[in-house]
Amino acid sequence: MGRGRSKAKQTKVARDLKYSNQEMDLESLAKELHDQAPVKKGDGDDDTYADPYANDNYNPR
Repeated sequence: MGRGRSKAKQTKVARDLKYSNQEMDLESLAKELHDQAPVKKGDGDDDTYADPYANDNYNPR
């Protein structure tokens, strides 16, 4: 069968998103994107980046 109905629905959604006047908080978006990957310090004293599985009970054969 055709995809006319689904394409019409997708077109309607896209048009609504394009022409609707949505308020966006661009400052919080930029902050979220920039804070997503923090820079790791090279000193090794920071427990924030510690491997939680480093001290498990793994015994090699």
